[in-house]
Amino acid sequence: MPLTTTDVERFEAARPRLEAIAYRMLGSSAEAEDLVQETYLRWQAADVGRIEIPDAWLAKVLTNLCLNQLASARVRRETYTGQWLPEPLLEGDPMLGPADTAEQRESVSYAVLTLMERLTPNERAVYVLKEAFAYGHREIAEILDISEAASQQIFSRAKKHLAAGRTHTEVDQAATKRIVEEFLAAATSGRIEPLVRLLTSDAVAVGDGGGKVPAKTTPFEGALAVAKFLRGLFKPAESKRRMLGGATPEVYATTANGSPALVIVVGERVFGIMCLERSEKGIVAVRSQVNPDKLHRATEVWASAGRGEPLALTDW
Repeated sequence: MPLTTTDVERFEAARPRLEAIAYRMLGSSAEAEDLVQETYLRWQAADVGRIEIPDAWLAKVLTNLCLNQLASARVRRETYTGQWLPEPLLEGDPMLGPADTAEQRESVSYAVLTLMERLTPNERAVYVLKEAFAYGHREIAEILDISEAASQQIFSRAKKHLAAGRTHTEVDQAATKRIVEEFLAAATSGRIEPLVRLLTSDAVAVGDGGGKVPAKTTPFEGALAVAKFLRGLFKPAESKRRMLGGATPEVYATTANGSPALVIVVGERVFGIMCLERSEKGIVAVRSQVNPDKLHRATEVWASAGRGEPLALTDW
């Protein structure tokens, strides 16, 4: 039977939540949108009148589509050019999903999305559904066709895997701007020492250019190596001007996935997002997304946002 207006409205009401689940599962807004649309097609083909709990049915269909996508994504990433990083989402993007609790905010942080690459597809699904969307283990067991005890064990295992590399520290909006301003001032000072002071001794820097924008294929490790890299990155050069089409970039302080971030804008396009992971001791990681394929949504969100004033950039 064709969907009624009520059936369509019910799905559209669930769409934001489904997109947020899929984004956290996959680390990609485009893939999330595609799989939510595939879920809609299956909803359209189903005998909706016989579905007792529509939200549970939709979550089950979407989650299983995501599990299939994760399995194929692992194969694709084996041939990915350089370092793979998830797609960052800017402050205010509804696809970030619920952010009422510290656990929900942390589960969508850029650091945790990156660490989730360590998890198996089932571990990722259980962690996302439980930690970010407050599904009970009985509900998760029904979605994944496993036992409730297995869901609990998988969740515990996922938490342990993520805890090993997690150093996330929450900061408020005022602190975010200050952190980004201090970082940019140090990075454009032309000296290494100010950057080393901001970094932890075991800091890392990772960039994802996807083979389309120059980015080192292995991470920089250690405060000194990261500081030298950042000093060179922010040093003006004719080759960088050519890469930017001769334009002068604008740099803004904002948050991406709840963490302090620099947004580099060229014209009306977001050219890159640099996410700063902090601990009480300083900046632990600098993760830069410059693959244009992973910045389309950020550009769209940025175009409709109140962007404020750009930070000062010297010598460009």
